[in-house]
Amino acid sequence: MDTEDRPGGRDDRSRRWQYRAACRGQDTALFFHPAGERGEPHQDRVEAAKRVCTRCPVRGQCLEYALTADERYGIWGGLTEDERRALRARTRRRGRPAASGPPRRG
Repeated sequence: MDTEDRPGGRDDRSRRWQYRAACRGQDTALFFHPAGERGEPHQDRVEAAKRVCTRCPVRGQCLEYALTADERYGIWGGLTEDERRALRARTRRRGRPAASGPPRRG
């Protein structure tokens, strides 16, 4: 048995959707900004990452995971840290849990 298939391993059954993610095999630097990144380089990287997310068959599951796990860094489900924070705030004001977010795809 591969360690990824063991309970508590990197590939918990609840995250099998990651195998189908459009970002799988991409350089993670595209989704996580380096310290001090600002301006045009930052915007260009964010836009490139979001283009990958746009074609992702599991984008909804990714966003749901990020909201549930309170991922504070990186682009998940096509949203930046700030966008996820704003989504959480909006859903709290409406009385819904943030993880209910957009409908699931995939």
